[in-house]
Amino acid sequence: MKTLKLRIRDKHASQLNILAGSVNFVWNYVNELSFKHLKRTGKFFSAYDLATYTKGSGEYLNLHSQTLQAVTETHAKARKQFKKAKLNWRTNNPKAKRRSLGWIPFKKTAIKHISTRQSGRKSLKSTLQFSLAKGKKLTIDLWDSYNLSLYSINTCELVQDNSGHWYACVTVKEFPKTACGTGQVGVDLGCKESAVTSNGNVLTTKLTHKYAERLAIAQRAKHKKRVKAIHAKIKNTRLDLIHKFTSKLVKANNLIVIGKIKSTSFTSTKLAKSVYDAGWFEIKRQLDYKCKNAGCHYIEVNEAYTTQTCSCCGSRQDSPRGRAGLGVRGAT
Repeated sequence: MKTLKLRIRDKHASQLNILAGSVNFVWNYVNELSFKHLKRTGKFFSAYDLATYTKGSGEYLNLHSQTLQAVTETHAKARKQFKKAKLNWRTNNPKAKRRSLGWIPFKKTAIKHISTRQSGRKSLKSTLQFSLAKGKKLTIDLWDSYNLSLYSINTCELVQDNSGHWYACVTVKEFPKTACGTGQVGVDLGCKESAVTSNGNVLTTKLTHKYAERLAIAQRAKHKKRVKAIHAKIKNTRLDLIHKFTSKLVKANNLIVIGKIKSTSFTSTKLAKSVYDAGWFEIKRQLDYKCKNAGCHYIEVNEAYTTQTCSCCGSRQDSPRGRAGLGVRGAT
């Protein structure tokens, strides 16, 4: 099972905000109902019990019956997971102190993939149709970077980020297999360059300093929306660069070896900001799942004493010490 996150076109935002308000209404209702039942009887309502109280309400809220079931199931699961008698109240009112981001769940029978078409030279656009109450339909267009026509859709959740943009998180059962190459490559993680391969390819994701001046101006002006937009630009650009880099490695190589190094080891040092900007964890995470899918061998090796060990005999007797000694690396 895999989840694909696709951006929904902004023209659907107003309609999705209305549906998200209906979902929040159902959530708040079952939340209060479950809490009152607990105080009265000392027992929790199950998702099955809650479904009987929401039956038929979809006609008034313009929600599919299985969307109501998904809300009650998620509520019961979250209450049990966090061990709380009552969960947080949900509201999408922009003036509220604690505004909840939009969320609309759909199950398999309420989802239909209409089409996937070419948009430009490389990009694709797909159309999904969701069932609502009384035979009504919700049709949305989204930018498709995965080609949904290759997948079998299981469930879908429409979610909103803090910038107001909507995304479709689609869970799929079948994940198309890709073929790996025949080469072998080693990857060295660093701060100046996020990753350098043994064949000379370089990945640079240090973007924070590039947008630092714009970010500082927006922060001093207390322009919250602009600050969020800049942070989103940094995050999305970094992810795009890492995706292109890791996909290229997997397609060209059968064996990928990378240093086993953790970002948390540098959280208390002066390099913390540079390390987080380099995205080491994301590089290794993407290589891991992409190699599994393509049948490529992915190995993480311990980097301890690698600069002090002879590349021929493995001895560290005459190993270099400090920066001045690094010039004799690999000497026998």
